[in-house]
Order: sequence, then structure tokens, then C-alpha cells
Amino acid sequence: MGKQTVAEQFVDILTRAGVRRLYGVVGDSLNPVVDAIRRNSAIDWIQVRHEESAAFAAGAEAQLTGKLAGCAGSCGPGNLHLINGLYDAHRSMAPVLALASHIPSSEIGTGYFQETHPDQLFRECSHYSELISSPQQMPRVLQTAIQHAVGRRGVSVVSLPGDIAARPAPERAEEHALVTSRPTVRPGDAEIDALARMVDEADRVTLFCGSGTAGAHEEVMAFAERVKAPVGHALRGKEHIQYNNPYDVGMSGLLGYGAAYEATNECDLLILLGTDFPYNAFLPDDVRTVQVDVRPEHLGRRSKLDLAVWGDVRETLRCLTPKVRPKTDRRFLDRMLKKHAEALEGVVKAYTRKVEKHVPIHPEYVASVLDEEAADDAVFTVDTGMCNVWAARYLTPNGRRRVIGSFTHGSMANALPQAIGAQFLDRRRQVVSMSGDGGFTMLMGDFLTLVQYDLPVKIILFNNSSLGMVELEMLVSGLPAYGTGNHNPNFAQLARAAGAYGERVEKPKHLRAALRGALHHKGPALVDIVTDPNALSIPPRIRAEMVTGFALSASKMVLDGGVGRMVQMARSNLRNVPRP
Repeated sequence: MGKQTVAEQFVDILTRAGVRRLYGVVGDSLNPVVDAIRRNSAIDWIQVRHEESAAFAAGAEAQLTGKLAGCAGSCGPGNLHLINGLYDAHRSMAPVLALASHIPSSEIGTGYFQETHPDQLFRECSHYSELISSPQQMPRVLQTAIQHAVGRRGVSVVSLPGDIAARPAPERAEEHALVTSRPTVRPGDAEIDALARMVDEADRVTLFCGSGTAGAHEEVMAFAERVKAPVGHALRGKEHIQYNNPYDVGMSGLLGYGAAYEATNECDLLILLGTDFPYNAFLPDDVRTVQVDVRPEHLGRRSKLDLAVWGDVRETLRCLTPKVRPKTDRRFLDRMLKKHAEALEGVVKAYTRKVEKHVPIHPEYVASVLDEEAADDAVFTVDTGMCNVWAARYLTPNGRRRVIGSFTHGSMANALPQAIGAQFLDRRRQVVSMSGDGGFTMLMGDFLTLVQYDLPVKIILFNNSSLGMVELEMLVSGLPAYGTGNHNPNFAQLARAAGAYGERVEKPKHLRAALRGALHHKGPALVDIVTDPNALSIPPRIRAEMVTGFALSASKMVLDGGVGRMVQMARSNLRNVPRP
């Protein structure tokens, strides 16, 4: 058996850490690593058309599994393309290991062809970014990178010159133990007791939940029942907390709906559970507030806290719930449930009036029909912009569906490459990319990746020939829309030319059949749906600064776009409200 190279050793360590795919674009400095992957049956090289797609795909895979995923870029321009997707993964707390291959080690610092300094460039979007300068250094640096990514939930970057990757690995290199999973974090007894006292002293408790409630649905419901608390959520908390929730009062934010804003502002104790909700304009400044988060650096950075609790939401509630006195007064909860149902009833007609005759098609109607037709365990990837709106309002969570988007970083063009990562995890699971025409065309080259690997991703293209969210921002700022129009082709014809299923829909009566046909197609499919670019209704009382950065109270209802099946859930929850 020949002597192992550094590249082969690098790949072996990745496979021991559980990485099964490395997404990227080949290049000279990457060649030793890609060749090592070719000869290793435990890992696959996934060729994409743009390195940004590689990072997005790895980030989506990591978000869905909670396990380490990997991507790679060749020296200079190659690995620079990774940076946007890595920012998104890092801000989404997705454990991703990125390999930034580098120019020959002897040329570093000389202004060599394609020279950059990746170990410095990626520091802002990673927990760890280091350069490997010798074969002896590699195993420990890679191990440290893996443990940063897994342990701190984010990105690690390893810069590896191609010539060092091709060198022989040191004799009898040590096999280091690898940390590939995270422990739960339990708060101290003092914090649990202090929180229990605050809950007992409060008459009106509201819970506001983020993505940190993943895996804690049962515990949140038990605590809400014990203290008769309405439960609101941020966008990233929706999939984890809204389903089977008799205490649901909706979502806060620009995309919000229902009574979440009232519930968080009219309580006398607000408990923020696993949320780094960035828009402090939504959060009250005159209500006692507690935040529970597994990352201590998140505590108190959005609002003034009366108590900061460092801990996993699930473990915290398991400790807390038995310590608090059960509450019997449901008046606040019932009032919020009624407000929530009334708010949803007030907008539900927005997408039901004459939708089967409206041309161009209401995007709200598209999202509503998609929600009905998609599988109960579908994975949805959602483009930033108006697709976020339709996903927030119309996708119905059930505990099995997943929704992935660039919800914290807010990048365009995320949905298609994230769908690639999601589909590679399980080819049998339905993966649906809710793409806008702006986002889709930005990384449209990776539609060919679907065809090349026969990935059965379904692209549902909301084609309004504009950058809709940007037009909204301009409109509310008193500016005429400029530079936001897209001159688009027939995307269905492009899909068919590429060798995929493609269908174009211009009339609402053809919509359901087109979606059903694409969703049941065995290979990659695209449905190009011509939607109404004037789907937004902006009340005149809204101020420009409220829209900028998605900072608008849910109570103001900027987007008069209906709420889909959520109104049925609200009606169902009202059955729990005692009649006078």
C-alpha cells in the first residue's frame, strides 16, 4: 500500500467526522483533494456550477441534519465565491467545514497569480479560519476546525495550499478523537429558580419562540398550558412551534400576522425562547423580559433583559415547568386567541376573491394551492424577498415539513442551491424550491446541476418579472421603482431545453394540474408561473423606516395577502375558549 498523502488524510478525517459529500467546483489547487475523494468510497464529490451554490447546499444539508457538511473552492476566485453561502450558513448556525484551497505555499506573499489570503478573508463568517503550512500541522488544524463548527454551530474554514495537499502525510500520524455532536446545556439552579419566581409573580405570560425551540415542541406546549400563555413565533420558529399548538397567536415581523404583536406587548412577562429576533422595534420596552438561549452571546443583544438564562430551551423548560405554580386564569390567553382569529378572518378573503379569474395569477393563490398539493414531509427552500412572504403566510407546518431559507442573512438566490443540498440527503423526499425570478436567474446555472445528477427537485417559480420586495421598499420610501424590472424568457422552455420537465402557467384554472404534474414527476421539474407584480397593498399610514430591513409590527399588516389554512387553525383553537 502506497504512502498516504495529506489530501488523502484530509479526506479520511472528513469521513470520520461524518461528511458524506463535498460540494464545489474543481480547480488546480483542489486537484489532490478531489482525486483523493474519487478514490474514497465513503464520500462523494458534488460538482456544482458556482461555488456560492456549493456553500448554500452544504448549509442546507447541515441545517436539516444538524451534522457537519462540507464544501470547497479552488484558490483565489474559486474560494471567494463561497463567501456568501458561508455567511448564510454561519448566521443560520449550520455546522459547515469549508476547504479553501490555496496557491503554492512558496508563493504566498509574493502577489502570485490568483493570490488572496483566505485565512483572513473568511474570519468574519466563521468561528475558525486557519492556514495549513505544513503536512505535520494538518490533522490537528482540521480536527480543531471540525470541533469549532460542530461545537459552536457555524462555519470553519481550512486553507490548504495545493502543493502541501499533494505531499506525503507524516509517518504514523495520530488519529485524533473527533467531536461530532453537541451536548445539551442546562441552566444553573439559581437561574431556574429566579425564572420560576418571575413566572409565578406574573398574571399575563407570553412566549415568543424562535428556531431554538427545534425539538422542544412538547415542552413548550406543556409550559404554555401550565401558565396559560399565548405562544407567538418568529419566522424561523414557525416550522417548529406552530403545528398542534392550541396557544398559537401567529408571527411577528414584517411578514407577521395575527395577534403576536399584541400578545408580546400586552403581557407583563415576555419569555423569549431560542430566538435571536433582530427587530427590537417589535419587542416591548416596558414589559419584564426573559431570554433563554443556548448561545450566551445572543442574550440581551436585542432588548433589555430582566433575566438572562443560558441554556437549551428543551432542558430549561423540563427543569422549569414542574417548579412553577399552575395558573387557572385564561382571560389573557383567550383574549389573544380571539384577536388572532379575528385578524386572520379579516384578511382571509384577500386571496379567495375571484382568484380563479384573476390574470396575472395571485401569488398568494399559488402558495395556497402549493401548500395543499405538496407532500406532508416536504422540504421547502424559500428565496429571499416575496417568496418569504408567501412561505410565511401559506405553508402549513405539521412537525414533518421543513422550511429552509436565508432568513437571517437575507441573501438572494438561496432557494435553488439549498434545494440541491436537501435533495442529496434523500432522493425520495419531496424537495420544493419556492423561487423568485430574480433569485432563480442569479444562480440559474445550477439548474443544470439538477439535470446532471437527476435530482428530483421541483422549482416553483413565482415569475412577476420584477424584484418585488425592492419595489416595495422603494414605494414606501416615496421613490419610483427603478432598476427592478426583469425581461424574462419562458423558463419552462429553458427547463425543457436543459432536459428537465418544464411547464408554464398563465391562467389560474391551469395552476393546480400543473403543480400536481410537476410534484409527481420523477425527475427535476420547473413550473414557470406568471404572477401579479402588484400583489402588495400598502396602507398609507405605514412609514418608510418600518419596512426597511423587514422591521414592521405585525399589527399593522403591511402585506394584505391572506393567511391560507392558518385561519382554520385559529378557528380550531377558538374551540378551547370557554363561552360566557
